[in-house]
Amino acid sequence: MSANTMHRRKFLRIIGGGTIAAVTLTSCDRMPSHAVAAWNGPLPAGDFRETILSYALLAPNAHNLQPWMVDLSSVDTIDLYVDPTRLLPQTDPFSRQILISHGCFLELMIMAASSLGYRTIVEYFPDGEFNDQQIDYRPVARCHFQLDSAIDVDPLFSQILQRRSNKEPFAATPLTSEHASILPDCLSDMDDMRTNIVTDENVALRMRTLTADAVQLEMQTPHTHEESIAVTRLGNREIGEHRDGIDIHGPLIWWAKTLGLLSHEKFKTPGSFAYQAGVDYALGWAGSTPAFGWLISRDNTRTNQVRSGQAYLRLNLQATALGVAMHPVSQLLQEYPEMRELQNDFLAIVAKQPAEHVQMLFRLGYAPTVPPSPRRELSDLIMTTDQSRS
Repeated sequence: MSANTMHRRKFLRIIGGGTIAAVTLTSCDRMPSHAVAAWNGPLPAGDFRETILSYALLAPNAHNLQPWMVDLSSVDTIDLYVDPTRLLPQTDPFSRQILISHGCFLELMIMAASSLGYRTIVEYFPDGEFNDQQIDYRPVARCHFQLDSAIDVDPLFSQILQRRSNKEPFAATPLTSEHASILPDCLSDMDDMRTNIVTDENVALRMRTLTADAVQLEMQTPHTHEESIAVTRLGNREIGEHRDGIDIHGPLIWWAKTLGLLSHEKFKTPGSFAYQAGVDYALGWAGSTPAFGWLISRDNTRTNQVRSGQAYLRLNLQATALGVAMHPVSQLLQEYPEMRELQNDFLAIVAKQPAEHVQMLFRLGYAPTVPPSPRRELSDLIMTTDQSRS
């Protein structure tokens, strides 16, 4: 085994929040505590909507960009908007994944409101839907909150602070048939959504291959790979400054940076230690997946993109309650031209009607719990008076 291979294998175990027991500098390059403080739960707030939003900002979202803005200028109401500075035009050119991220945020708002005794009345796109090519400055949703002593707390609410997107390799243990059958139950009230959980080894093997091919294609396509590198936060200083994006940190990361092996530029350079480490890491999780699932909406309207996010969030919380690790895999569904052939190979596996749309693909299995990802301050999401009027 070459020295470079040995270094790379150690590097892979750090990326994504892992640790290496052999590294003695365990306090080096830790996740900044303030960047993950939101996962401790909301602080006391004078406005109940701030408590609701403190849970909502923990939602899973594309590239952890946290692309949400909220307007609190109307009493007992939250208007949810897209932050136009936090888009992914290369990998998500139609902002479909961005709107799914808003659906995840919206569902957490509804759950959190129920825990405070509020019923949420949701208007999707109250000023009209975006077109199918791009988003604009109109609200994604308007939520009205009404006190209701009869409302029940959503049973999945208790899982919010424990929920994770687990990007690590999963154990070889097959997903149990019980877990595979229970997971979709959380969507029983969403007749415009359905999910398939695939445990058959032949299909899973094909999916592992397609997933790995999609990851490599994205990295080999400069404009898509560079978009991900641009939002990669390398080391605790960058993580603490931005509190978003793809966080990479740990003792070996610190050493690799110090030795000049690791930088944003080197991540973009095929053949470099950093680039190959990124490939090997992704192939590691892609190749260690015992089961896959996908979420299908009745159609691909903007409203159902948002509702797909609500459905995915419920699936993620249900998986958390069952002790099942879950990780969204976006590459195969990304709508840039280079991905079309692989995407068609995947869609050939999926039994769907012509009008239906596969909105989410995700890995399922068993793995140790991973640390949380960074979150921005709640105040960063709240629109100012000037923004509300524009």
